[in-house]
Amino acid sequence: MTLVIPVVILSCISAQGSKSALLLIDIQDFYFPGGKSTLVEPEKAAINAARLIELFRNRKLLVVHVRHDSEPGGKINDIVRPLPDEKIISKSEVNSFKGTFLSEYLKSQGIDTLVICGMQTHMCVEAATRAASDLGYKCTLIHDACATKDLKFGDMVIRSEDVHYSTLSTLRSYATIMSTEEFLKKK
Repeated sequence: MTLVIPVVILSCISAQGSKSALLLIDIQDFYFPGGKSTLVEPEKAAINAARLIELFRNRKLLVVHVRHDSEPGGKINDIVRPLPDEKIISKSEVNSFKGTFLSEYLKSQGIDTLVICGMQTHMCVEAATRAASDLGYKCTLIHDACATKDLKFGDMVIRSEDVHYSTLSTLRSYATIMSTEEFLKKK
């Protein structure tokens, strides 16, 4: 799939000498239809993530893929397929930084700003965003490049949309939250 992204100058990528990376979390086959933990509209989120990837690749900025070490379906989805030179970090915890060399790798690349997206909003995306902020990274979370699912607590079913937006609401203390379009148009 080839996506056309307009060439824009993003102040959040190059502002005052900051160095940004795109952090894609767990956009893996098991979250897509037919997988063991299907989310609501994962394709839509992955297509938006692919738009971000194209922008970062065109700008020759760092793209980092994080994958949860779980099978079956642990392959990174083809919509956001990594290039051979892009770093893939495997993890066994919810938090992408716990038990991995992610922070060390980002620091070795001079990264101080992260643009974050992925799956699931209320789990691994939330944990990574909070951890990244706690570690001193400036974070932007792209809300429509994330997906989640309905949750159940006792007899209550919490709709995926409510799970997604309540998580985003709490993450405003840790990151700037914006849509893919807002991010791509930011000057």
